[in-house]
Amino acid sequence: MEESHEPVRRVVLLHGIWNAKSWLAPLARRLRAEGFEVEVFGYPSVFGGPEPAIAALIERLQDGSPTHLAGHSLGGLIGLEALRRAPSLPVRRMVCLGSPLCGSGAARSLGRRAWTGPVLGRSGALLQTGCPPWQGRVPVGMVAGNVARGVGRLLTRFDGDSDGTVAVAETRLPGLAAHCVVPASHTGLVFSADAARQAAAFLRDGRFQPA
Repeated sequence: MEESHEPVRRVVLLHGIWNAKSWLAPLARRLRAEGFEVEVFGYPSVFGGPEPAIAALIERLQDGSPTHLAGHSLGGLIGLEALRRAPSLPVRRMVCLGSPLCGSGAARSLGRRAWTGPVLGRSGALLQTGCPPWQGRVPVGMVAGNVARGVGRLLTRFDGDSDGTVAVAETRLPGLAAHCVVPASHTGLVFSADAARQAAAFLRDGRFQPA
């Protein structure tokens, strides 16, 4: 059971692979409209890779200010790994949007192709394998999409619903506090009003709103 705390308004956003901080502007704008104070954490997702990003995120969050985390795609894996390695960080809740926490079939397909494997850069291994089941103290929620529109359909066959890049099943990491599905593609999760509303609900209340 979660302890009772004063409301936390600070949210640090993490973008996905091949993206920049500006990519998260639509999500940041909607979360600000929900009353949150939003910061965006940028990192070189291809040439830098997860390790320096995780270390830099941990350093940024060690300032003692209570915060929430929200990560799209690879950003969710980066955030979860930071929480796993530094469990004392002052993070209240985390929400992921379309993050393949169980590992990405599309990423594995890319890795097997000599002419496309390098496009994942140093982030390939984390995207392909995902994260261990979550056992940390921070409640983690997942907003997945089910509009199958994206490049992933050209790389792998999805069994069941997907957002066109990540299968819904790949987002269901054991140990998540809550999971919901919204009508959005993988890219569209950043632009989706439904995804932002559900993310805000989880960060505020620790649960998603009824569909």
